[in-house]
Amino acid sequence: MSSAVFFKGTSDLELYMNGFYRSPLLNFGEGFTGNTYSQLIFLADMNSDNSIDQSVDDRLQGTRVVPSSGGGWNYENVRQINYFFENYQKCEDDFDSYKHYLGEAFFFRAVIYYQLVQQFGDVQLYDKVLSTDSEELYAARTPRNIVIDHIIADLDSAANYLDEESRDGGNRLSRWSALTLQSRIALYEGTWEKYHNGTPFGVSNPDPDKYLNKAAEAALEIINSGRFSVYSTGQPNEDYYNLFDIHDYTGNREVILWKKFDRGLGIINHRMVLGTWPRGYGITKSLADSYLCADGLPVKISPLFQGYATLDKESQNRDPRFKQTIFTQDAPFASDGIVHANWGAGMYQKLFTAADYNTPTCYVIRKGTTTDLSKQNYAGEDEPIILFDYAEVLLNYAEAKAELETISQADIDLSIKPLRDRVGMPNLVMASIVSDPDWAFPTLSPIINEIRRERRVELALVGFRWDDIARWAAADELIVGKRPKGSLFGSTIALNPYPEDTDGFMDPYKAQIPSGYGFKLERDYLSPLPQSELTLNDKLTQNPGW
Repeated sequence: MSSAVFFKGTSDLELYMNGFYRSPLLNFGEGFTGNTYSQLIFLADMNSDNSIDQSVDDRLQGTRVVPSSGGGWNYENVRQINYFFENYQKCEDDFDSYKHYLGEAFFFRAVIYYQLVQQFGDVQLYDKVLSTDSEELYAARTPRNIVIDHIIADLDSAANYLDEESRDGGNRLSRWSALTLQSRIALYEGTWEKYHNGTPFGVSNPDPDKYLNKAAEAALEIINSGRFSVYSTGQPNEDYYNLFDIHDYTGNREVILWKKFDRGLGIINHRMVLGTWPRGYGITKSLADSYLCADGLPVKISPLFQGYATLDKESQNRDPRFKQTIFTQDAPFASDGIVHANWGAGMYQKLFTAADYNTPTCYVIRKGTTTDLSKQNYAGEDEPIILFDYAEVLLNYAEAKAELETISQADIDLSIKPLRDRVGMPNLVMASIVSDPDWAFPTLSPIINEIRRERRVELALVGFRWDDIARWAAADELIVGKRPKGSLFGSTIALNPYPEDTDGFMDPYKAQIPSGYGFKLERDYLSPLPQSELTLNDKLTQNPGW
């Protein structure tokens, strides 16, 4: 329909914005194909040091090439959202009746540009609809920090116009969704500018504190609203796992935005049924080792750590999130129409007997699985996906304050403590942090190391880890020259097809990358622009190293 007959009423604006909800823009890591989320959301960290499959990741290995076309350099969504901005004022209804949808447009334009900046850094910034003969098509790229400033401003507008009460039980955007995204993006840019300063990926006149303050400010507004809290029923050994096995998040005080599915409408996923098989993927030893012991000390120095001889020993006396994220033999398990009393009887003996049960690490993902057979459906499921939750807000606040070097114990008690309390772990006390000989970032402060650890275990497997590695410029510490390892107990299974290292730990990429990942520090933090775009527009420059 042409703009001459559309955009006349509030319902037109709502209908237009609905299209952005049905797109991959609210994807954030899940495998999206049409209306089907074809992968388990909890596979979203396979591009990092948290989990792997049988194939080496191209970016981590440094084997990507410049594409001839495509490659993500796509402004279709930019045009579509700017088309809304150029036409929404034709609405004949009262502004208050449709301002919410204007807020949604600001939100989605922020998402569109954030995803472009994450991939390419500097991008062309457009705030109007272009035609085929527009001079702006041949403009140079806008510096990333200017684009981020535009994004932050869009999210200020989104927060101003969006409803405070989320519509449709939390499936539609609210003011708090905008502030959550703002805290995420401001933290991303603040740490990017801080840790990439002086590298090929730095910006002119960096001002990381500006963004870090904005991240803390946005997160604190959400915290101080009193609307949200960490989900807990007083069951520390179950609550974290159970949060991801809820069918309807309406009224859940931890969930800020979630995606509802509907088999009747053909909007489905397969996240529960796919979670019943390892299917060639697994959690890394690096992530497993990140979980503290029950005394709050790292495995390297805690007297409670029982060693690696078996997975059950390794999981004893650990942060309860270990067992709620990684299958251990005593965990209940459901597969093929059968509920097993424990994972040992249901899966352990099958790990290497068939392709569907094959795993390169023997740390099998439990987070996001279910023992409710009614939720498993090979034809498609309608189990929900959390898009924004309060845990991220708390972690964004803590990290921003730590990076600003203004964090206090009161800030820790406000942010980290509720997450630890849910699982019955000791609070993080700044004055008594014990040095961990295995800290990934020994040149940084103890509090930054521990907040990064907390973020890793709390947000494990849902798509944050690569973004964190990128913004921290941490591939030299975490990726380059390293091979992901698995458990020690894989060697106890006769049919284990994967090699081991000299200490007996599973070493699935031993033959594929004998020297470890080949990530190129001067190149691989950003993606290359396609050659076709460089040919069409001589004002575009290629990203560093490509």
